Amino acid sequence: MSTAAAPSDTRTAPHSRLRRAVPGAALALAVAAVATVVGRVIPVLGAPVAAVLLGAALATALRPARRWPGTATGFALTGGVALQVAVVLLGSQLSLGQAWAVGRSSIPVMFGTMAVCFGAAALFGKWLGIESTLRTLLGVGTAICGASAIAAVTPVLRPKPSTVAYALSTVFVFNVAAVLTFPWLGHMLDMGQHAFGVFAGTAVNDTSSVVAAAVTYGDEATRTAVVVKLTRALMIVPVVLVLAYVVARRRPTTADAPRPRATKLVPWFLVGFVALAGLNSIVPFPADLRSTLGLASTLLITWALAAIGLSTDLSALRRTGWTPLLFGGLLWITVSASSLGIQALTTGLH
Repeated sequence: MSTAAAPSDTRTAPHSRLRRAVPGAALALAVAAVATVVGRVIPVLGAPVAAVLLGAALATALRPARRWPGTATGFALTGGVALQVAVVLLGSQLSLGQAWAVGRSSIPVMFGTMAVCFGAAALFGKWLGIESTLRTLLGVGTAICGASAIAAVTPVLRPKPSTVAYALSTVFVFNVAAVLTFPWLGHMLDMGQHAFGVFAGTAVNDTSSVVAAAVTYGDEATRTAVVVKLTRALMIVPVVLVLAYVVARRRPTTADAPRPRATKLVPWFLVGFVALAGLNSIVPFPADLRSTLGLASTLLITWALAAIGLSTDLSALRRTGWTPLLFGGLLWITVSASSLGIQALTTGLH
C-alpha cells in the first residue's frame, strides 16, 4: 500500500503547492494593481518600484507572512516564476539590427561606462564594506538597466527580499536625481540632441526615467535615449552568464553534488530572452505585439516585485543603514561622469 501511494503523493505535490500559493499570489497581484495605477500617475516612480515600496509598507503594517503563514509560499513562487517569465518577454523589445543602426555610435560609451561602473563597484564596495550580494545588485542595476537588470540577476543570486528592496530603492533615488538634473546639465554643457540621448541612455537606469529625462530635451534625444537604453539591456545576457558561472564555482562540490556542467549554468529564462530577441531581429514583431509583450513583461515584473516587497523585513533595511545609499550615489556619479567624459573624447557633446 505504501509503495502504491507514493507516486500519487509525488504527482499531487506540485498541485498542492500551487493551491497553497494562491493566497500570497493574489495579495501580491492586488498590490501590483495598485502599483500600476501609481506608476501611471507618477511615471518617474514607475510601477515596479512602486510595487516593491507598497509591498514593503504593507509587510510592515500587516506582517502577512507571520499572520497568514500560507502566503509565504505564494510570495516565493510569484517572486521567482513571474520574474523569470518577465525577463523572457523583455527580449521582445530588442532588435539587434535597430540597436546596431542607432546604437553603434554609443557602443564605446556603453562599454566604457559599464567597465568603469563594475570597477567602481568593486573598489567602493570593499572600501565601504558593502555586503557582496547587495554590491552586485547595485553594480548591475547602475551599469545596465536598473530594475530590469536587478530582476534578471535575482533568480541567479537568490538574494534576501530585503536586499532586493534596498537595491531597487537606491536605484530609484538616483533615477529621480537624474531626471531632475540631467536636462539642466545638458543645457549647461550645450549638448546636442543625439549627444544628450546617448548620455541619458547610458547614465539613467530604468526606461521610464530615461524617457522622463530625455523628453524635455527634445524628440531626437528621446528616440536616441530609448534605443541606447534597449541596446544597453542586451548586456544582461553576458552578465547573467558570468554570475551563474561564479555562483556555481562558489558552491561546495562533493561526490554526491558535483559541480554542474557548463550547459547547466545557463538559466532557462536567459535562453528564452535571447531566443525572443533573435526572433524579433529576424522577423520584426508588429508594433502592437511588441507593445503588448512589453506591457506583459512590466506587469509580471510589477507582480513579482510586489511579492518581494511583501516578503521584506524592513528592520533588516534599517540595520543595513545609509552606507549602501552612499555606495549607490558614488556609482551614479561615476557612471554619469564617465559617460560624459568618454563621449566628449570620442564623438563630442555637440
